[in-house]
Amino acid sequence: MAGELNGRRVAILATDGVERVELEQPRQALDDAGARTDVVSIKSGEILARNHDLEDAGTFGVDRLVGAASTDEYDALLLPGGTVNPDKLRMEPVAVDFVRAFVASGKPVAAICHGPWTLVEAGVVGGRRLTSWPSLRTDLRNAGADVVDEQVVTDGNLTTSRSPDDLPAFCERIVAEFSRAPQSAGAGGGSR
Repeated sequence: MAGELNGRRVAILATDGVERVELEQPRQALDDAGARTDVVSIKSGEILARNHDLEDAGTFGVDRLVGAASTDEYDALLLPGGTVNPDKLRMEPVAVDFVRAFVASGKPVAAICHGPWTLVEAGVVGGRRLTSWPSLRTDLRNAGADVVDEQVVTDGNLTTSRSPDDLPAFCERIVAEFSRAPQSAGAGGGSR
């Protein structure tokens, strides 16, 4: 996978409660493919990670506050899960607006497990074919999505996946999808 994403910048929108493997493994796959990744959050400093929503799993450093970030600066967006993480993000208008703007831009957006909750809040799932953790499927259907039970689903610029068990397929797909997107003019700089 080396080199497919050289020069591309990816925003990883997350906050406290993020499922560690759902941020760490996709980020590693993106970094290995040459992307520069930024953890973008609603709080500065560090965010608290979890294993299986219940166990402490260390922290991740925050690179940017979402209110100071622009979709013009990034080529793609990753929304990891964990139950608490997207539940907090969907309550923050600046985070929801960032996600809505990303989807509207046509740039690729990928969400795994509970990550699609933020897509629901942004009002961008209607008429889209998606998958997620089983407990979110009713929310997705109620928001107008066509919900399927598959490892990874790509519909236009949205890629979704069900759970940490699907991470190998998810990581492979997001590298492929993110590599197809044109590189943004403003995505040249960054911390990684």
